[in-house]
Amino acid sequence: MLLEWIFASLHLLALGIGLAAAWVRCHTLRGQLDKVSLQRVFLADTFWGVAALLWIATGLVRAFGGIEKGTAYYLQNDAFLIKMALRGLILVLEVWPMITFIRWRILVGRGELPNTGVAVALARISWVQAGLVILMVFAATAMARGYRMQLW
Repeated sequence: MLLEWIFASLHLLALGIGLAAAWVRCHTLRGQLDKVSLQRVFLADTFWGVAALLWIATGLVRAFGGIEKGTAYYLQNDAFLIKMALRGLILVLEVWPMITFIRWRILVGRGELPNTGVAVALARISWVQAGLVILMVFAATAMARGYRMQLW
């Protein structure tokens, strides 16, 4: 019981961390990017990564670790499958920003300013990812309450 509560709490805590990080990353990328604002982008990106690790680690334990409703419950639940599809889309969308921010961090570490011409596009991705996280909340609450969604 205690373990369920801790993992559920960490899973939900990741929601706040992730949404805040995506919001800050999005809005900072839309502004003038200098060394200070780039550091803000990098910090938000780090928190976005922490949220992703929390979501994935706690989610795997909750779904497949035998401390929640059981694997069969999750795998037959359309809301869970929708939630996982949304998570997958978020991860696919993250590839370009992740690679770009790694390159930018290296350049800033060398004392150089990167070409930030793609910043507005990266901001849009963060905005879309934040929206997908919100949709995941709706799927998660439907799943937790036993609502059946007929996808096929």
